[in-house]
Amino acid sequence: MNTTIAYITFRGMLGRRRALLLFFLPAILILLALALRLTGNDTQDDGAAILWTFGLAVLLPLLSLIAGTGVIGPEIDDGQIMYVLTKPISRTSVIVTKYLCAVVLIVAFAVLPLWLAGAIMLGPDSDLPWAFAVGAFLGGLAYCSIFTALAVATRQAVTVGLIYALVWESLLGNFAPGTQTLSVQQWALTVVDRLTSSSTITASVGLPLSAVLLVLVTAAGLALATARLRTLTLASAD
Repeated sequence: MNTTIAYITFRGMLGRRRALLLFFLPAILILLALALRLTGNDTQDDGAAILWTFGLAVLLPLLSLIAGTGVIGPEIDDGQIMYVLTKPISRTSVIVTKYLCAVVLIVAFAVLPLWLAGAIMLGPDSDLPWAFAVGAFLGGLAYCSIFTALAVATRQAVTVGLIYALVWESLLGNFAPGTQTLSVQQWALTVVDRLTSSSTITASVGLPLSAVLLVLVTAAGLALATARLRTLTLASAD
């Protein structure tokens, strides 16, 4: 990990307008959890439903899209990435640093708020907040890899990412069960299902397959992003 690139990336991410969404979406989840707690609607089933339908299905993919594309996409669009690529820094180091920055943002603005919302509704001793935090973290690793690769591969990364997150995972995932096998959300949900005793959580993909796919997709996304960044350098040189 290159600390200079990491510093520039965090400064750029937290200084753009899109960074407001990093604070806004988790704030909604926390406020919703507080409202349920104050109104007495904080049963385990209610808590699991909120953490699943809003936290895992909406908050995590959207924030991963913002972070994954934001750590490198704007630099490619305005040409600033070429300044980094002219330095004696390996393309692998650039991608890994950008990816880790995205993961840190996801931990701060998705994983921790998910745990906090669950703890507010169900108490810190409940297994649900911890289960969703672990599931969100592992799902976030895969999401960030996918969206970072998209940001390097196309300037339409946000659009493509929204289509995947909202159409493929949310829409088709609910009405076409066969698509759930290729859904990061379902892989993360499988982890949650294994770590909690709540009957509200029902995963459609087995744990061994989910674990393998999470690892493969994360590795493939980083490999694709690195390869595409090398091509980007060559294209610029031509």
